[in-house]
Amino acid sequence: MDFLPSEAAERFRAEVRELLADVFTDAVREEVHETGTIHSWPLHRAIGERGWIAQALPEAQGGGGRDPEELAALFAELERAGAPYDGLSNVVMVSSVLAHVGNDMIRAEVLPRLLSGEAMVCLGYTEPDSGSDVAAARTRAVHEGDGWRIDGQKMFTSVAEEADWIFLLTRTSGEGPKHAGLTFFLVPMDTPGISLQAVRTLPGKRVNVTFLDGVRVGDEWRVGAVDGGWQVMLVALSFERGLAGGVRDAERLLRVTEEFARRVPPEGGGPPIRDPVVRERLVRLAIDTEVADLLAGRAAWVAASGRLPGTEGAAARLFASESFTRAASWAIDLAGTEGLVQSPERGGRIDGFFEHCYRLAPGTTLAGGTSEIQRNLIAQRGLGLPRT
Repeated sequence: MDFLPSEAAERFRAEVRELLADVFTDAVREEVHETGTIHSWPLHRAIGERGWIAQALPEAQGGGGRDPEELAALFAELERAGAPYDGLSNVVMVSSVLAHVGNDMIRAEVLPRLLSGEAMVCLGYTEPDSGSDVAAARTRAVHEGDGWRIDGQKMFTSVAEEADWIFLLTRTSGEGPKHAGLTFFLVPMDTPGISLQAVRTLPGKRVNVTFLDGVRVGDEWRVGAVDGGWQVMLVALSFERGLAGGVRDAERLLRVTEEFARRVPPEGGGPPIRDPVVRERLVRLAIDTEVADLLAGRAAWVAASGRLPGTEGAAARLFASESFTRAASWAIDLAGTEGLVQSPERGGRIDGFFEHCYRLAPGTTLAGGTSEIQRNLIAQRGLGLPRT
């Protein structure tokens, strides 16, 4: 692929920036920070109304209109602005999966609402006793009559408080290998028996514990074959890692760190950037940020081409999360005691931003699969190495 930005991508980047300037106001930013809900309905609907969600899908799935570079630019600009896009990532990923393997009812009734920006979906993978090992899911779906009864518990369901559906991984069989007895459902969140318990994570983000107690759904809400959930999961994880392979706040961290390094200390003396070690670290941070951006763009290119960016997405996620973790640690060391100060003002300012990134970083190496899992995916699927 050509890494030089195209004219179309630059024009689209300008459109995204204009939208963010109009919709993502300081008031919206503060609401996201206070509630911990990494979602903004005005921003999400504005993106949907412009057709940008639908355009993220390949033409073969009813989407198209934006090339991979433009899609990468969308997420990059959202990240640079500090705008919430967890919900958008969920919708793009699940819509791609539903377009691949959803039944006619789901494609006709659910997919248009997701692509228009009218509705939201959350992910129901992780459980209390099975974090990255999603194949160990115990949430049980039992066939009853012409439908299913679901009982269990999911952890870390981001934006579930705003979602219309949960993309739910369940166990439908206990025979054979653990990954062979899984089935996916798209369950309406207003179904009786579903309840939420809010949880605040280390960086202040709200996630949820989702309880499912005697939840009954019709078979029309099943996604993929019975006991065929592992194949659906591979499609889902490919899109999850491929369409948003970067890490929120990574480019902002570079910008704010450089600003800090150029600032003259209040106690006098020269700015930190005069130190050659500081300059070397800034260069490394800039290189890592650029590489992470290019890897994410490559994964988006593969996804938009109609293929599954499994290896590409894993590589993008692994490099972005680990380089961001190193950068956050170094930035807070550079700032010293000033870097430990929290502040409600997070609009790209130095005050509190280093501390925020330091708390955010550990979770980036876990979400979407741990670094160890990403390395296994790259080794086995990308390099053809045997399983350990």
